[in-house]
Amino acid sequence: MNIELAENYGFCFGVKRAIKIAEENQNAATYGPLIHNSREIARLEKDFKVGLTDNHKIFQAGDKAIVRTHGIQKQELQELKERGVDVVDATCPYVTKPQEIAQEMSELGYSVVIFGDEEHPEIKGVKSYATNGAIVVMSPKDLEGVKLHEKIALIAQTTRKVENYMEVANYLIPRYKEVRVFNTICNATFENQDAVRKLSKKADVMLIIGGKNSSNTKQLFNISKENCKDSYHIEDEKDLDFSWFDNKKLCGISAGASTPDWIIQNVIEAIKSKITQN
Repeated sequence: MNIELAENYGFCFGVKRAIKIAEENQNAATYGPLIHNSREIARLEKDFKVGLTDNHKIFQAGDKAIVRTHGIQKQELQELKERGVDVVDATCPYVTKPQEIAQEMSELGYSVVIFGDEEHPEIKGVKSYATNGAIVVMSPKDLEGVKLHEKIALIAQTTRKVENYMEVANYLIPRYKEVRVFNTICNATFENQDAVRKLSKKADVMLIIGGKNSSNTKQLFNISKENCKDSYHIEDEKDLDFSWFDNKKLCGISAGASTPDWIIQNVIEAIKSKITQN
């Protein structure tokens, strides 16, 4: 059996930047998981003494708080600064942009519609920047019966599928006087999704490596499953079931934007040690 990596996979620019920031700020703590990969978070704590808390209120004056890649809510950021906390912002610039758009368009009188998962920390943060509020939707159905202004600003979660985003845009455009659609899906997401789509069409079995709570990894898995029924979402080599590879000729591998290379290599080595390549 041969193993082939997708043309684009793994750490994106924003995650690489956040990891570097964390490594340069030892003895600090992140507010919320820096990235959605528990193994990498454990490495940062072990090697760089970077802890983790889900409660921003525990930070005191002089403490160093690292803001996660997905960003935090505007009011929470203000609270931290007002208490004299040393805030180190590792928010991905691709996430900062929709925050800025939400605030600007809301203040200009637009109804802000956000396409994404309302429970995801990125979306909670973006929504908090819409001065006059925002509605979060996952599909056009969520907009049925909703009263909006004649002017709409549409923003997407950075890791969503563009095809699904366009469904929401196409629903809004004929129904309102002005609809401004902002392309806030990041380039790395496009590239990784295109690469997994291409590889999954020719692979016999696909592995998508990444955190179970990683939105972009779930998206990669869903795309892979559309083309290759034997697709599996794993966090690391411990999740492997070697029966998956029985009578398979090509194993395709991709990984979410929060998955470090060392985990990907561990998976490849584990497969190679058990499966004899043809």
